Amino acid sequence: MNVLVLNCGSSSLKFAVIDPDTSVEHVSGIAQRLGSPEASLDVKRNGTKSTRPIPGALHDEALHGVVDALKELGLADGLLAVGHRVVHGGSKFAGSMAITPEVVAKMEECIPLGPLHNPPNLVGIRIAQSLFPDLLQVGVFDTAFHQTMPPVAYTYPVPFEWLEKHSVRRYGFHGTSHRFVAREALRLAGLPADDHAIVTAHLGNGCSAAAIRNGKSVDTTMGLTPLEGLMMGTRCGSIDPAIIGHVADATGKSAKEILDSLNKKSGLLGVSGLSNDMRTVEEAASNGNDRAKLALDIFCYVLAKTIAALVVPLGRLDALVFTGGIGENSTTVRAMTLGRLGFLGLALDEAANAKHGRAQHGRITTGTKPQALVVPTNEELMIAEDAAQIARGA
Repeated sequence: MNVLVLNCGSSSLKFAVIDPDTSVEHVSGIAQRLGSPEASLDVKRNGTKSTRPIPGALHDEALHGVVDALKELGLADGLLAVGHRVVHGGSKFAGSMAITPEVVAKMEECIPLGPLHNPPNLVGIRIAQSLFPDLLQVGVFDTAFHQTMPPVAYTYPVPFEWLEKHSVRRYGFHGTSHRFVAREALRLAGLPADDHAIVTAHLGNGCSAAAIRNGKSVDTTMGLTPLEGLMMGTRCGSIDPAIIGHVADATGKSAKEILDSLNKKSGLLGVSGLSNDMRTVEEAASNGNDRAKLALDIFCYVLAKTIAALVVPLGRLDALVFTGGIGENSTTVRAMTLGRLGFLGLALDEAANAKHGRAQHGRITTGTKPQALVVPTNEELMIAEDAAQIARGA
């Protein structure tokens, strides 16, 4: 039986219907630019994409459109469950959960921690409950995988009452992706499930890395919010927090305005002045654009430095995993990053890197241990598997 996977954002709704037993994705798509005259629903099946306009549509109309499309394809009946991506579960969820009124209440309590993401996630859940009242709804939380971090990794060195009263701590994100690619890396690299040390690097417009010991996250780079850690497409990553006050004094802007710039106008876009897309930055750098070259250099320098730091909680390194849009596709980023990590025993295999490791079970290094791998992520499949497991155990 199939699972409907939903990822509801502020102005978009992604969906997929997946058989969790065979890993077959029957259909996928996205409703985007919701609330605008340009709103549309894209449906992709068997490599063919169709687009239908849904001008002015909000999430409820968009999801009705998704259901209509599934009916046309004969995929609306016989669903086992609906799996929802939920960005911020705080410290309340250490795993995927069947959605009950009590779970919804806890998700609402996490809204101050995820004000941009949790409200639309909840909207998607409520609409799906009304459209599929007889189906189990399952929440899969980006933060859940990192709840195994010890206090030394998640506690910030700030007044302790901030943690006790305001939940200020490191939570981490991209947990579903880190969990999936770590599992796949074990299979591809032949590592034992009960004794391994892996660093996973999820690199896209949002970027994070995680240290995974024997299947559990022991440290990660994103923090209270997704702003901390690696340099990203439009996010700055870790910086001196005093910059906020300095720029506020210098420009008269509010802290909120500066945070908006750190989230939306920094990273690759901010340094290059060109784009948040690594492909554009790489092309410009290769054509002699100094700011694009600097942006690329900073990205790989920070990534390499962070990977090395994450070996500390692991005690050793068996494998380094590249995933996400940049991690899976940028031969340049992988080569530049590994070029700084030779002291860990990682040596780039240029021919394998050029083919994204496809001919060598993902491996792009010359040695057998430690090794670097390219592992395509599949968060939707992970959500479908979790939803199916909970539905069958209910």
